[in-house]
Amino acid sequence: MMKRIELKPTEPFRTELIDRTGAFNADALKAATDIVADVRARGDEALKELTAKLDGVSLETFALPASAMDDALSAVDPDTLDALRHASAQIRDFHERQVTQSWLFAREDGAIVGAKVQPLDSVGIYVPGGRALYPSTVLMNALPASVAGVARIACVTPPQKDGTVDAAILAACKLAGVTEVYTLGGAQAIAALAYGTESIRPVDKITGPGNAYVAAAKKVVSGDVGIDMIAGPSEVCVVADATADPALVAIDLMAQAEHDPMAACYLVCASATYADEVERSLQEHLAHSPRADITRSSLEDHGLIVITCDMDQAIQTVNVIAPEHLELHVANAMDHLGQIRNAGAIFLGPWTPEAVGDYVAGPNHTLPTGGTARFASPLSVDEFVKKSSIIQYSAKALVNDAKSVMRIAMHEGLWAHAQSVALRMEAAMASAEDAVSGSTWGATIHDGAATSEGERADG
Repeated sequence: MMKRIELKPTEPFRTELIDRTGAFNADALKAATDIVADVRARGDEALKELTAKLDGVSLETFALPASAMDDALSAVDPDTLDALRHASAQIRDFHERQVTQSWLFAREDGAIVGAKVQPLDSVGIYVPGGRALYPSTVLMNALPASVAGVARIACVTPPQKDGTVDAAILAACKLAGVTEVYTLGGAQAIAALAYGTESIRPVDKITGPGNAYVAAAKKVVSGDVGIDMIAGPSEVCVVADATADPALVAIDLMAQAEHDPMAACYLVCASATYADEVERSLQEHLAHSPRADITRSSLEDHGLIVITCDMDQAIQTVNVIAPEHLELHVANAMDHLGQIRNAGAIFLGPWTPEAVGDYVAGPNHTLPTGGTARFASPLSVDEFVKKSSIIQYSAKALVNDAKSVMRIAMHEGLWAHAQSVALRMEAAMASAEDAVSGSTWGATIHDGAATSEGERADG
């Protein structure tokens, strides 16, 4: 069912052995570019036409009343609502631990430097529809924004065929602090959030996953508005040793594969015999899966088994794959944590299925895909704040740093940079004599170079 590669002793796993699909293709980028341009030009009129054409729903207005979120709390099944409350509490608790404060540091020469941390004014979160409904995506995107202190959190999600929004999604919006909900999906929703229309105000940043057209639209608007990442198909990598139950390994692979036919599943194990056991378990589970067709397509088209000779080779393979989700189904899993360099989220031991991270554990499930865990991180509170540098110099501090500033400025050919310091030096010297301990050094700009009096006297 899954493609296999068996590595020789000391043979490194290489990136070209991975058949990854990007977040979008050229056709999706062209379509998204056209849709974004259309929405920018025609606003709500374009949104109505695109929603009718692409979603099969005719809507005259996209904004839901605030009461819709309140009403959803009583419309959702009580057990589901309890689960959402439980997840919300633990996700909020985790992200509250990420909050950073503004800070200042006073140097001995009187200069003050630091950073001012403040929330973004507004964000938009995209919640996919289509193959499944994702209230968990609401929690994972809106709660960090809420914790960060963002005042305006707008949620866009595709309408169902009757033009409504799933009650669980609306309940999650209420629990997570969403302030606006729009029944709008696809690239047109991204365009509306980025540039605004007659009925939708633009936001400062857009987060949340989506299909290829959503990902392409985020690329198109990036720079005019902030984005979290351009996410491709979801991924899981399971490392299993002889202690791992093949049935559990199989179901964890399937838990990723059932998302999307494009989802990628990797199994790294120590023997072909063990791989056979996992594949037998896959067939047994598939017989009971209501999403068997999607799951089988993912495993057959984008599944890969890598058979390694030892744990070091297995870890090297993981670091090359740089998976979105990594499960370590191995003895003493925590002992190997230090060797893992590239992974979006790491799940340790047999009692930690990826599903707990998707829903309730607390860490964010919006993770870097497509190998970008080499340089990217999970969504966090940091995505919803901005930081301003703070600099205040004293006269003494300016005297201390002036020569270096002017030297570098003049080397770069920026005369006014140097002059802006030189013109302050006489007053600074007078008010900070102790900073130079009686030195007669004074700054001037002479013949295109910053020099000291002593240097000029020496010719």
